[in-house]
Amino acid sequence: MDMKRKFNLLFVIALMLCVVGCQTRNGDLGDGMRNFVDDYGDSVMVPAHPQRIVSVSPAITEILFALGANERMVGRTDFCLYPEAASAIESIGGISNLNIEKILSLHPDLVISGSMVPEKTVQHLLSLGVPVACVIEKSRFDDLYQNILNVGKLVGMTDKAEQLNAGLQQRLTSVLDSLGVSHLADDQRPSVYYVVGYGKEGNYTAGGNTFINDIIKMAGGSNVAEGITGWNFSLEALMVADPDYIMIRKEDASAFCSMPPYNGLRAVREGKVIAIESGLVDLQVPRNIDGIIFIAKALHDK
Repeated sequence: MDMKRKFNLLFVIALMLCVVGCQTRNGDLGDGMRNFVDDYGDSVMVPAHPQRIVSVSPAITEILFALGANERMVGRTDFCLYPEAASAIESIGGISNLNIEKILSLHPDLVISGSMVPEKTVQHLLSLGVPVACVIEKSRFDDLYQNILNVGKLVGMTDKAEQLNAGLQQRLTSVLDSLGVSHLADDQRPSVYYVVGYGKEGNYTAGGNTFINDIIKMAGGSNVAEGITGWNFSLEALMVADPDYIMIRKEDASAFCSMPPYNGLRAVREGKVIAIESGLVDLQVPRNIDGIIFIAKALHDK
């Protein structure tokens, strides 16, 4: 299993277990420190303007780059593959098996963690005096903007985070309005099935309680799995739904479309398969805007 597939599987498992976190509160306490209550409700003392940041989440890494805080990053995980420039930053190993000694050797003044880091690892780092704040992936698309703001607060770039959010929202609204998908009636929305997993490993998709469901709706589609909670979807239900469009990671598209019984789906037969870069929708990151636009154009830009 290659690294991208392994990460996608880890992400889905983590999102199944993810609980929407607490709203972040922070306040200056003098001496350049601030109190930050993270998404797990832990109160952490963090620098007001950290200069040596370690990211333990691909989503956090993307947000740090989008904010322009990447020059202060001294560590990232093996799975932090975007943007390409992230590969130049020192790796601290995987996510579930972080190299604690490596992290300590980088002398971070802030570690920002995501959903997939074990709680015992977070507590171990805290016990060693390393400030660790968790900003986790959440279940609704709009939580992306809160995550960006929270990361901005953590790195002393609240204004830049607000500007980034405003720019993302403005761009998304402008494109969706131009495509005429902002206020589509239900009967004007083509049905879409997003392939998360298929074949012998089982059939998995994004249910109605996921931010991917929100992405499909915002792009002007109707998620055939909106009625389920979580990620499990039966093959029988998929064949009965026979959606107008299949959406799938581009690296999986060819194999899916050639495999029975999926090759019998109407969307496959008619060439209505949207092969999308996984990072556009599988992570809760600024690139979600690109993902929504990409899907909306595939569905409605005739």
